[in-house]
Amino acid sequence: MTGATDRPERPDPLDDDLGWMLGIVFRGYVRAAEHVLTDFPGGPRGYQVLAASLTGPGRNQGAIAEELGIDRTVLTYLIDDLERPGFVARRADPSDRRSRLVDVTDAGRAAWEQRREALRRVEAHLLGSLTPQESATLRTLLQKAACSTQATDPLRNLCEAVTEARPDPPREQR
Repeated sequence: MTGATDRPERPDPLDDDLGWMLGIVFRGYVRAAEHVLTDFPGGPRGYQVLAASLTGPGRNQGAIAEELGIDRTVLTYLIDDLERPGFVARRADPSDRRSRLVDVTDAGRAAWEQRREALRRVEAHLLGSLTPQESATLRTLLQKAACSTQATDPLRNLCEAVTEARPDPPREQR
């Protein structure tokens, strides 16, 4: 898989390494997405903020930051970038005046739809070696894994996740 076809008797350790596989696909996606979103306010992150804001009649900035794993200060700048061309508007949260809600405008919805179509073409290219059924299965499985990971958020308790993943030390080191 990694190009080690001259050593069929010795499988390449990367061939079943999830990190390597995800990294290759992720880097390909990021390069293509950056190209498609080069002139989009905030680039790929701005696009994600806009997409996350589409889910209702005004989303709390803190909830968007948490969902996307973006620092709140960075999110503020991304929302500023999206507000300039009129893609989003901010308003005070009626239930908590210290909080701001982000509303997507009609222009923002149209910009999202246009870029979403371009990203679908990128995804189709990246998954071009898969059949439509395999592509749908991969998406379903990735969505399930992503939702599960987001729900347990190992980054919040990284020490515990590392401890659970670490193999037991040899007896002589205990």
